[in-house]
Amino acid sequence: MPFKPISISLSPNTQKDDILLAFKLIFQRWKWKRGKAIEELENEFKKYFNVKHAISFNSGRSSMIAIMSCFSKGNEVLLQAFTCNAAVNPVIWAGLEPKYVDCDKSDFNIEISDLRNKLTNKSKVLMVQHTFGMPANMAEIVDFAKKHNLILIEDCAHSLGAEYDGKKVGTFGKAAFFSFSRDKIISSVYGGMVITNDDELAEKIKEFQKNIKYPSCFWVFQQLLHPVLMNWVILPIYYFIDLGKIFLVVSQWLHILSKAVHYKEKQGMIPSYFPKKLPNALAILALNQFRKLDRLNEYRQKMAEFYYEKLKGSAYELPEKYPERKNVFLRFTIKHPKAHEIIWQAWKKNNILIGDWYTTPIAPFDTKPEAVKYVSGSCPNAEELAKTTFNLPTYINISSDDARKIVDFLLK
Repeated sequence: MPFKPISISLSPNTQKDDILLAFKLIFQRWKWKRGKAIEELENEFKKYFNVKHAISFNSGRSSMIAIMSCFSKGNEVLLQAFTCNAAVNPVIWAGLEPKYVDCDKSDFNIEISDLRNKLTNKSKVLMVQHTFGMPANMAEIVDFAKKHNLILIEDCAHSLGAEYDGKKVGTFGKAAFFSFSRDKIISSVYGGMVITNDDELAEKIKEFQKNIKYPSCFWVFQQLLHPVLMNWVILPIYYFIDLGKIFLVVSQWLHILSKAVHYKEKQGMIPSYFPKKLPNALAILALNQFRKLDRLNEYRQKMAEFYYEKLKGSAYELPEKYPERKNVFLRFTIKHPKAHEIIWQAWKKNNILIGDWYTTPIAPFDTKPEAVKYVSGSCPNAEELAKTTFNLPTYINISSDDARKIVDFLLK
């Protein structure tokens, strides 16, 4: 058995420079809240996307709340199932109504035919998710939004750097938001950004940002500690008698580390640390990773090609390829009728923590459907995918040997 597990979600993006940077920042409290890194990160985003406005927040959820708060309460937001409650709750928290649309089984993104069926006279906003770093069919989606006078918002939490027809995702709609969570394309444990070219919308979002506070110093400390403890303590002992898992759970229970999804969110409630400004310390971490973005994404694409090659012709159904779409493959998602059994066997027999996004139409699995207003049976494709998909890791720390071990296990 390998000493450290092959993992897909336990602080996967962090390299040595990221970990050391977080460790140093723990002892530089004067850099935690205010500082020049916040504006610097916003400017880097404006330059990268060639947009007029980039406004930072402490999470993708806070970014989304800021956008949704600009729209009239009671209006419907069309969004796909086969997603996380983090993509739904901000709609509810802002006083709008989520309207779930089924997803396409070939690319895991919103299905145009069901979008037509779900449209009502209350529908005002269309939110498009580029699932697992694979762009949605933006040509049809943009046309649909224009035809029905819908405000198009892009959920780019999975897809920083992806492109559709040579154009970066995040630049097709009225606004887009990004997440820098612990398992996203770039990671500062928590963090988020809104981009837009719409001056009026930008002013509203900037006013929203101005009127919220920074998260507490203790919350900042939790995030800085996360990559340090995860890489230096938890992962090295994760397999042995589940010590690492026990340490992780106890650390979260004692609030030494934060959870990716707070228990309140699973019940539709809002935790106290949303919405908040992006603290300077996390902006520093995000900047360090953003400057490595091309290299990180090129590696993900290389890993995806490896999986395509080695699993071709196997019992696994691989993601469709579309020539107009440049995928960044946050995760490489494949299908098999016994997906959940494979996930379990990979961990128990091979020390491989295969990804389980998403095992329910609105994840995590213990999210209360009624809290996020999801009706069972309303999105059958999403419900089927939740039973038959699992994800393979693509991030920078997965070695060629790790990938071969994963493939060898799957082919057995």
